[in-house]
Amino acid sequence: MAISARRTQEFVPIKEVRDGVVVLKDGSLRQVILATSTNLFLKSADEQHAIIYQFQSFLNTLDFPTQISIQSRRLDIRPYLLTLEKRMAEEGEPLLKLQTREYIEFIRNFTEQVAIMTKTFFVIVPYTEIAIHTDTGVLGKLLGKRRDASAVSVAFEEKRSQLEERVSVVQEGLARCGIKSAPLGTEEVVEVFYKVFNPGELQGKIAIS
Repeated sequence: MAISARRTQEFVPIKEVRDGVVVLKDGSLRQVILATSTNLFLKSADEQHAIIYQFQSFLNTLDFPTQISIQSRRLDIRPYLLTLEKRMAEEGEPLLKLQTREYIEFIRNFTEQVAIMTKTFFVIVPYTEIAIHTDTGVLGKLLGKRRDASAVSVAFEEKRSQLEERVSVVQEGLARCGIKSAPLGTEEVVEVFYKVFNPGELQGKIAIS
């Protein structure tokens, strides 16, 4: 009995990424927002309560679902070491060259013994259009499928406009909590999902400018 192999893409609900917006196969949209983190332990007790209360209020004001995703990955220290090695090669002072070499060895040995992790925080904002039931009687048959499709489907730009409004609400709520955020562009979104489906790959360079 032969079992036909299915491509990995068939199990991924993503149809395409257009202008930074994830378009799913069912026609719904998703916007991925990169958010910074805040360390509550570095805040005073009053500041902690204020941030928690503000975040609670932000969640209570949302009238649409959102998803918070946290990705933990081992930090790739190799680009930093390559930069140090380049500077060491260009250094003309023997003492500074020696100190740089010792520092490189220290960093390399330390990262081999201790796994330095980096966390990235994402907020996923969805938009799903509401299905519109059209007349399926004689009039509907006479008008044909074109009008029925136009009544059910909303243009991408119109759906994206609705999505952008939700994104603005989320960003304003996060800002009140002292959290900076920025929607990801197309290349950044592709990189995020590539890392999700290829967890063995190295950490990327996505950051809020």
